[in-house]
Amino acid sequence: MTGSSTRRPTLAQIAETAGVSISTVSKVLNGRDDVSRDTRARVDSALRRHRYVRRGATPDPAVRTVDLVMNGLDGSWPASVASGMEAAAYEAKVHVVIHAARGADSGTGHGGQDWVDRVLERGSAGVVLGLVEPAPDQLARLRQSDVPCVVIDPLSDPPPDVVSVGTTNWAGAYEATTHLLERGHRRIALVTGPSNHLYARARIAGYYSALAAAGLDVAPELIRHGTYDRASGAEQVRALLELPDPPTALFICSDHMAIGGYAAISGAGLRVPADVSVVGFDDLPEARWVSPALTTVRQPLKEMGGSALRTLVRLLNGDEIESPRIELATTLVVRDSTAPLG
Repeated sequence: MTGSSTRRPTLAQIAETAGVSISTVSKVLNGRDDVSRDTRARVDSALRRHRYVRRGATPDPAVRTVDLVMNGLDGSWPASVASGMEAAAYEAKVHVVIHAARGADSGTGHGGQDWVDRVLERGSAGVVLGLVEPAPDQLARLRQSDVPCVVIDPLSDPPPDVVSVGTTNWAGAYEATTHLLERGHRRIALVTGPSNHLYARARIAGYYSALAAAGLDVAPELIRHGTYDRASGAEQVRALLELPDPPTALFICSDHMAIGGYAAISGAGLRVPADVSVVGFDDLPEARWVSPALTTVRQPLKEMGGSALRTLVRLLNGDEIESPRIELATTLVVRDSTAPLG
């Protein structure tokens, strides 16, 4: 068939639809930085409308590519999420491109571009964000280009039209704190992430609720905020152990921070769990490798990645999503780092 319906659209047609010059369309196609974001979004929308196949892109319309954008690619958390998403993508016959958002939470990238620019330049059908906070203008550019977005573990409440996948953070924190209470601990410290993060607030609330259910008041000096890395875990635990009345148990809302806490406990001449009981959060592989093995709240990270991909495919297919917030259940995994209060 050689009719006009199968003829490749020209740059002039794209330019006319977008209301820009042919040279501007060419700049967008070649990944140039000297094009404003609004103009780039208009051109990307026109390219999609005309079903323009970019250079190097697959001509097979049945094969869709989606992006997984992470705040970093190092460590077990992103690896687990990516593994779950890749397995689901294989089943759905979708290609996945994985890259890191650079810079601050806005995701500013190299050469003045951000992750949205790269997603749109590739002609990706949709995007999954892992611990990346999309700015309002970034979401607007995705909407303008008809690119659906699913957020894993949002840092703040996403807009109503953005689907998110997370875990039952409140319930996980409640169960972890209750586990320590049932072992006789009353001075239970909480080490969590930045207080403005959505899931950190949920874990704080679960901790508070467990203490209240046991008839205990919250001791403000036992609440500490870290940055989810080992160094901050060690720093916050060290400060807690130096209190005049130090805690006998620690609920540390990150396995990485908990492992850092182990180092601080050892440095203070104390032992886990003989002197201090510790519960983490995530159930990363490292939780099983440390000694003693870490009791922790399991986040189903692979399942979160798979659920995000399957939800994105449903959005691409035009299916109705029952709820914009998908929460998967956490589970307390009891190992060797907790013991009854001696």
